[in-house]
Amino acid sequence: MKNSQTITLAYTGASGMPYGIRLLEMLLAEGNSVYLLYSKVAQIVAQQEMKLIMPSRAQEAEVFFNNYFGLAQGQLRVFGREEWFAPVASGSNPADSMVICPCTMGTLAAIAAGLNQKLIERAADVMLKENRKLILVPREMPFSIIHLENMLKLARSGAVILPANPGFYHHPETIQDMVDFVVARILDQLGVTHTLTPRWGESQLS
Repeated sequence: MKNSQTITLAYTGASGMPYGIRLLEMLLAEGNSVYLLYSKVAQIVAQQEMKLIMPSRAQEAEVFFNNYFGLAQGQLRVFGREEWFAPVASGSNPADSMVICPCTMGTLAAIAAGLNQKLIERAADVMLKENRKLILVPREMPFSIIHLENMLKLARSGAVILPANPGFYHHPETIQDMVDFVVARILDQLGVTHTLTPRWGESQLS
């Protein structure tokens, strides 16, 4: 597996913020550079699910997350929702991969329709047109026919649809174990080294 990638990570307003925060932690811990984007509703969800108050201003958010994870300045960059001069807005400077975790059905639909009203949507559109990996992590149930058709359209366009569905064959004992299962699958798709969960066949299942 490879390390030291530049990865765009976006949070939208679906439930599942613990997945997104844990993913950010692991990407940074493995030495990757991260471009972070998040919606206004994602801020509300983070506060409701994790009591985490994420600043609205990009510069303040960078300081917040640098302190939160104990980072040196420069490894993490945060961009505003309409910061159109951000690297992620152009195919001339795309990240290696992009993950939207959690991903709302509204965001998924906008990407499927080619809408670029917000930076998150534009960044995802760039990944598709440049044939870079785009991973969408929806957290919704049940899926409507519209949701499924949008996912199928995106999968046919090259996106990876990775629902936040934790497994149980590794005998999770805590909520964190279940979060780590999903994050591990995302990291596998990105080619990022991790030891979050045992791999099938590497340890005896009882």
